[in-house]
Amino acid sequence: MRSSAGDVSVDVYSNALAVGCVLMMAGSLVVALRDELMDRSLGGAGLVAARWQLLPADFLWMSMTYLALVGITVTARRAGPVTVSRAQAAWWLPLPVDRLPMVLPPFRRRLVLVGAAASLAYAPFSVLTALDRSPWAHVGSAVTFGAGALLAVTAAAVLQLTPGSSPAHRAAVAVGLLPVAVLPLLAPAVWPLVVSLAAAGVAVAWVLPRIGGVPGTEVQRGGAVTGHAAASVFLLDVNELRRALAGGPRAGTSRRGARFYARPTRWAVTAVVRADVVAFLRLQPAPVGPLVWLGLCLAASLSTPALPVPVQLGVILVAGCATAAGTGTVARRTAVITELDLLLPLSPVLVRCSRMLMPAVGLAVWMSVLTAAFVAVSSAPVSLVLLGAIAGLGMGAGAVRAAARPATDWTTPPVETPFGAVPRDQASSLLRGTDTTALAMIPVLVALYLGTVHPWLVLAQLVATSIALTVQASTPPSR
Repeated sequence: MRSSAGDVSVDVYSNALAVGCVLMMAGSLVVALRDELMDRSLGGAGLVAARWQLLPADFLWMSMTYLALVGITVTARRAGPVTVSRAQAAWWLPLPVDRLPMVLPPFRRRLVLVGAAASLAYAPFSVLTALDRSPWAHVGSAVTFGAGALLAVTAAAVLQLTPGSSPAHRAAVAVGLLPVAVLPLLAPAVWPLVVSLAAAGVAVAWVLPRIGGVPGTEVQRGGAVTGHAAASVFLLDVNELRRALAGGPRAGTSRRGARFYARPTRWAVTAVVRADVVAFLRLQPAPVGPLVWLGLCLAASLSTPALPVPVQLGVILVAGCATAAGTGTVARRTAVITELDLLLPLSPVLVRCSRMLMPAVGLAVWMSVLTAAFVAVSSAPVSLVLLGAIAGLGMGAGAVRAAARPATDWTTPPVETPFGAVPRDQASSLLRGTDTTALAMIPVLVALYLGTVHPWLVLAQLVATSIALTVQASTPPSR
């Protein structure tokens, strides 16, 4: 069925209006933050004592740029980047034909999209971190980072050419991205832009004729992951996106978990708890992400000149929500088939409490380490560590609640918004879990802001954590 010119005009107008609203809101936020950073007192107090703010801000921005490049490489490696669709894998991949003409066009489109998206995403970061630069310097910095993103994707393609690459190869890629992360900070000069574009051009020209040699199993695997991830993004299903990009279990933890699970037990509750502990040890990825977020929280507070306190608290809130989301791996796997929990000879409430145990313990440890670090570099009392541990328990409940969030009900009538038609339950579905995680962190964030722990803050923290645990324990899983 063909669309009329009027329908096409309405669609174009709606999409243009939505894009305009998003750009204006993002621009307003960036300008407001920029004005706040420019007006702040450079010697103003932060969350830590002034004598500890010895970390140069440029080092913090370079570290964040480096982590972004490493993240692009890891994500590109998980999703390919050289891929074929399921249909292509079925009808031409087994044939003795040259694969290069088949895989080259989508790989080139992917490079262009990654480079353009990375440049656009880096532009507001450049505006906020380099207040004295000219607009052309910000453009040069964004283009330099886009070229670095091309190098990161190209490095992922090189690793895909040798699927059994040793950890030394991956470490070489990580080390090679270090100087690339420094170049955007030197953008007022022209040579970083020239060097990054030349390096990206050479790397892309070297890898393009060779991507036909990527093994068939690798292009099939990448195509499956890419298709799964694309469908998750289209349906705005964050849990499915995490399942698509999740890595495999670690061998060492699998063996330790098997020995722990083999011990005899008499009670059903003990067996379920032990099974959840073993599943957590087997499926949970290495604690690189939580350690990185922990380092970012401390670096944002120790940098000089000091960032505004609301920005530092915002970094801690985002880090807490991201770390909490990463601990819900087991709950995310078990939420796929919720009927299995009904077969257990236990109350559903006990089963849901068992699912919360390991995320709550992990986040309590993470928050204790974070608050202990703030106690060491500020005048806050030791009781702040206790407050952080209690907050971590509530964050664990939020992690499980987010991992078991239902998919958006696309059958309900949409709601008209300035951003276009939005499904009625979309916002509530996306915020499920994050709401209780943020609620559990509010009292400890207030304590960090005040620099002390009042008795009413301890009471508020107990109430907030109790609410998070009760909500998750009493909410049945969706079917």
